Amino acid sequence: MDDLSTALQISASGMRAQSARLRVVSENIANAQSTAAAPDLDPYRRQVPVFSNYLEREVGARLVEMSGVALDPGDFALKFDPGHPAADDEGYVKLPNVNTLIEMMDLREAQRSYEANLGALDTARSMAGATLRILE
Repeated sequence: MDDLSTALQISASGMRAQSARLRVVSENIANAQSTAAAPDLDPYRRQVPVFSNYLEREVGARLVEMSGVALDPGDFALKFDPGHPAADDEGYVKLPNVNTLIEMMDLREAQRSYEANLGALDTARSMAGATLRILE
């Protein structure tokens, strides 16, 4: 039973990490067109989830977690829009360094990873139930 409990813990940690990743990617997509309020300020900067693993001594397994969020150091795109409040002296506005196509691919990957962990969790739960029925 301990092995099944460990499998449940590992799958649950993977689901939590992917859920956190989905939140970060969703925030990036939501701010893909956000510009700065003034010419001397930067627009929204893409966030990248940072994962780490740690040893959970109680279950004797290495689990995963989203340990933080890093900012993507990529360059901002420039758009010529002299009437925009955030336009510089030359009429250019800095746009966020968010590529919605990349974000949608990350979103899909996080969804599939979440579903894979959910499948593993369901399998471990079914096995635990079958074991209990045999022991009755």
